[in-house]
Amino acid sequence: MTIGNISLNDKSVFIVAELSANHNGSLEVALETIKAAKRAGADAIKLQTYTADTITIDCDKPDFIVKGGTIWDGKTLYELYQEAYTPWEWHEALFQAAAEEELICFSSPFDKTAVDFLEGLNTPAYKIASFEITDIPLIEYAASKGKPIILSTGIATMEDIELALDACRRVGNNDIALLKCTSSYPAPVEEANMAMVKDFAERFGVVPGLSDHTIGSTVPVVATCFGAKIIEKHFILDRSIGGPDASFSMNEEEFTQMVKAVREAEQAIGKVDYTPTEKQIKGRAFSRSLYVVKDIKKGEVITEEHVRSIRPGYGGHPKELNNWLGKEAPKAFVKGDRFDV
Repeated sequence: MTIGNISLNDKSVFIVAELSANHNGSLEVALETIKAAKRAGADAIKLQTYTADTITIDCDKPDFIVKGGTIWDGKTLYELYQEAYTPWEWHEALFQAAAEEELICFSSPFDKTAVDFLEGLNTPAYKIASFEITDIPLIEYAASKGKPIILSTGIATMEDIELALDACRRVGNNDIALLKCTSSYPAPVEEANMAMVKDFAERFGVVPGLSDHTIGSTVPVVATCFGAKIIEKHFILDRSIGGPDASFSMNEEEFTQMVKAVREAEQAIGKVDYTPTEKQIKGRAFSRSLYVVKDIKKGEVITEEHVRSIRPGYGGHPKELNNWLGKEAPKAFVKGDRFDV
């Protein structure tokens, strides 16, 4: 899978800064956030493309009031999305700003009109949000455009995932990434369940990744070690500006630290290789080997008083010690000689 000019088959994780509602209604803040994401080491910036009217209806019946212990409890869905949406008239400027920063820009569409709108901006990929994974017509329509599809799984059952994957493949789209996500805001680390990342790749034959709402960098690092190729994290200039997603978003300093930790994790993973490195070979000088620790006359019976396995590592291999104990010395040795006959 390739998004923009970045291949997700490479070793390097594709790191996405999620703008979401973190512009807090200001285009200037959104543009500065893109610049900050670049400084922090992101590969991409992701938007959300909807309006309150394309995602819900203006209704205050109980079904439409947020509840359940979220940070948005008490608001109607319409109120929340009216506050959080990114104006569509900003999108062209945001895509252009990302291009100027050499960041890939793409978005999450929430209905077919958003897909059509993003096609006009030549988006390089589509992200399907966790709560939209059951919207099979939307997934099928987005996938039909032939762009990579990134699916979040925050509320998904096995059946939901299979139906979503089938929708993509039914229209001939096999460029699919599946992101482990915990739809809590913020999400508890103990619910991250990063073992799923590896299982996604093996079970479904997709590019695995993480859409993360936990606090800190621990979960993204663990995801990297389990084979994640995409890591998405909410990004904000400064949490003090407020907004619906501020409390679980990373600022520039935190995001920079996360990117550094992920890149170091990539290097630490390495590969299966039992060939010693140059440093390891040099380090063998401090390993154990056989040395004479008491003078031995030629023909004298060798005992543990004469030869021991000690540091440094220039003498004979310790595995030979038992072969020599009880045998006559083939020549004379003095204390400190290598016993490497």
